Amino acid sequence: MKPTDWQEVFGQYLTSERQLSAYTVRNYLFELRRVDALLADDIDLVAVTTEQLQAVIAGLHRKGLSPRSLSLCLSAIKQFFEFLLQEGVVSVNPAQTLSAPKQNKPLPKNMDVDAVSHLLAIEGNDPLSLRDKAIMELFYSSGLRLAELASLDCADIRFEQAEVKVLGKGSKQRIVPIGKVALMAIKDWLHCRQQLPCINAGDALFVSQQGKRLSHRSIQTRMAKWGQDQAMSVKVHPHKLRHSFATHMLESSQDLRAVQELLGHANLSTTQIYTSLDFQHLAKVYDGAHPRAKKDRGK
Repeated sequence: MKPTDWQEVFGQYLTSERQLSAYTVRNYLFELRRVDALLADDIDLVAVTTEQLQAVIAGLHRKGLSPRSLSLCLSAIKQFFEFLLQEGVVSVNPAQTLSAPKQNKPLPKNMDVDAVSHLLAIEGNDPLSLRDKAIMELFYSSGLRLAELASLDCADIRFEQAEVKVLGKGSKQRIVPIGKVALMAIKDWLHCRQQLPCINAGDALFVSQQGKRLSHRSIQTRMAKWGQDQAMSVKVHPHKLRHSFATHMLESSQDLRAVQELLGHANLSTTQIYTSLDFQHLAKVYDGAHPRAKKDRGK
């Protein structure tokens, strides 16, 4: 069977066995064809060596291909040869030891405190304005994810304790504090909510004018509208307020662990992208806290 035939069979395998989307399959096959085209005429992709693949990846890197694109290319090659291994076509995966350049994680873009205050300065007393203000205040007050906020029920808000019960990723539950401004906004909204026909919404905290639980898309659309109405210089969306919450909390407290718990992050490394704490600060914390590290770094 020709190398190009194996690529077609691989595409069928990804579609039928792996059940990957047509978009992903198309991207994988594109990467395979790209690598195949860069190999010398006398080299078949099925018979390629690790050194030859490494030369192709290095060439793509020199041409300006981003680390993200190189990573996709390598992923396609590795999975292609894993498939060929299963089929008994090859005895080793020549791409197994290859790795793409590390991708720089972009810092989440956030709004400063003044920008958030300007966005949330909503003066309307109509139900939609009160509802949307409560939504955005809660996003910023508690750093919730979109799915977490959309799934809230009225009973999840604990006014006396100033807390909200959140069901996060992996069905993990956590309790998050709510600020007094957000609590007041929620109370104002709940007064209006009682006047809406919420037959189909059950105990949903945020509902539409038709009385249905507010969808993710509706929340995103409403927030984008308020961003335009308030003449914000950036596009407003749920994660923008979550990012702003995380950044402002870290700038004030410098407590990664606490913010990790508030955000519901499983790994501390995820929380670290929100902070610009330098090594000197972390070194001081370490020296002051660890019993075997209390020393004078100047010596």
